[in-house]
Order: sequence, then C-alpha cells, then structure tokens
Amino acid sequence: MGSTVVLTGTAGFIGSHLGTRLLHDGYRVVGFDNFNDFYDPALKRKNVEDLAATGGDRFCMIEGDLRNDGDVEGLFQTVGDPFILVHLAAMAGVRPSLDDPMLYQQVNVTGTYRLLEAARRSRIIHYVFGSSSSVYGSSSRLPFSEQERDLDPLSPYAATKLIGEQMAHVYHVCHSIPVTCLRFFTVFGPRQRPEMAIHKFTRAIHEGNEIQLFGDGTTTRDYTYVDDIIDGVVAALDPPERSRILNIGGGHRITLLDMVNSIADVLGRQARIKFVPVHPGDMRHTLADISLAEKEIGYKPARPFQECLHSFVDWFLTTSGERG
Repeated sequence: MGSTVVLTGTAGFIGSHLGTRLLHDGYRVVGFDNFNDFYDPALKRKNVEDLAATGGDRFCMIEGDLRNDGDVEGLFQTVGDPFILVHLAAMAGVRPSLDDPMLYQQVNVTGTYRLLEAARRSRIIHYVFGSSSSVYGSSSRLPFSEQERDLDPLSPYAATKLIGEQMAHVYHVCHSIPVTCLRFFTVFGPRQRPEMAIHKFTRAIHEGNEIQLFGDGTTTRDYTYVDDIIDGVVAALDPPERSRILNIGGGHRITLLDMVNSIADVLGRQARIKFVPVHPGDMRHTLADISLAEKEIGYKPARPFQECLHSFVDWFLTTSGERG
C-alpha cells in the first residue's frame, strides 16, 4: 500500500482532524480545499497552518475547486505516486441544501464526478468516500443497517450523498477501483462547524441567548465524537476486494432536549428554549448499527458522550477566550 493520501476537504472540521492523524501516523498528505465562505475561511486556514506545522515536508496543500477541471487535474499532477484518495470535500448541511440545491448538485455530484474521472486516470489504490447517515432518511428501522435498501433521503444534501455512494460503486464496477463509503453519524468535537447543533447551542447557552428547538425535543441523534470517526477512517484505509459501505457512528443515541440540558449542565448555565415546528428535511431519529464496521475493520467507538461533551466545551471556552 502506498503512503500518500490525497485528502479533499482538508481544511474543514473532519478533514483537519484526519490530516493530523495521518501525518502523525507517517503518511504523506496532499490536501485540497477551496476555503469557501460557508463559515469563516480564517478558521480553515488556521487548521491548515497547524497541519503544515505538524507535517513539514510530508504535507502539501493545493487550493482549488472541485468544479474546476484544471484545479482537479492539477491536484493529481502534484501527487505523482500511487495514492489513497479520501474524499471529504462537500457542501454540507441539510437545511442549507434546501435553500440552494443547485450548488449542492454542482459541488457534491458534478464535482465528485470530476474527481473520480481524474483519479481513475492516475495511480489510485483506494477511494474512500465520506458519506452521511442522512442517506437513510425516513427509514423507520433502527438501528440503521448498511443492508437497508429502502432508503428515503429527505433533503438535497442527503440525495447528493446517496448519489456519491452510487457513483463510487459504478467506478468500482467499471474501473476496478477499490471503494469504501463511510456513513458518518452526527460528528462533534473541537473545530466543529459553527452552525452545527452542539456548537451553536453551546455558544447560545454560554451567551445567555434563546435557542430554538425544532419539534418537541424528542428527536434523537447518534452523536459521535470526532476522534472515533477518525479511528474509523484510518481503520478503513486498507483497500477492500469489493465495493463496501460502512456505518461509522457511536452506536448510541440521545434526545435533542437531553443534549441541550447536558450542555447547560457542563456550562453551569440555564438553557432558554423556544420550541418551533419541525424543519423540512430533518430526520426524526438516527442510530448506527456498527456491527459490520466492527467485523470488517475492527471499529469500536470508545468515547462516552458526556466525557466528549466536556472536551468540546473545554475547547469552546478556550478558543472563545473564556479560558486561558
């Protein structure tokens, strides 16, 4: 197996954590990101600065856009050696995708096609695709299993992730590229995007602002700490003999209201809650069946939610200047 990993979405939340782990494990990492303004690009550039400091000459950053053929071709001209491709770059978020579905199609579908086409003409060893639990949609079968065939995505974002999985499978069938699609379940931890629930609610409760909860607070999520997610990605890097899909989650779920109250308890503050109607595109429940991932790659998430929440709040307070 080659020692070079091409990592798209390097500057983001999960990508920067994965890049750090790969560099610590001795890989050469070639990063690719367009530093868009979905949230503050300065945060992303800081992530990349940290990666450069960690990796030295084993880290190379290419700034480019998946929608640009020249940028994608230039990426693989830079790589040279046989490589593993971990594709995390995407327009993220269920609710924003309802406002601009064409952008999600252009980046997550057309952009991914460009990436796969360029990769197949290169010396790719393994294609690892960052997918999402949102592909399960309104499925009522809990926990969600990779064997589920009656998928019902509820948002443009979810649909693009399902198409991404199908595209990957086609390239395996037609071009014999080893493929692994990893369905991530509600990732949280340091560097989490500001609009994501745990980060957003932590900031609001800390500042004494009212928070809006969609529905009655009984919806549930399989919150998964970012270090467990990274453990799963790294464990999945060895190429399989077939196209495969694996759930990477915590294997436990917590209600929205319990999550908010837990944040308030850690902060030592009172949550001011306003309940509002359910938002279109939102799933009622998520829960990962992780038995296949355990069997295939030895995946065993080991970090309890409450302990990880304390770690996230510590990071939030430190980076916001509330704690030295």
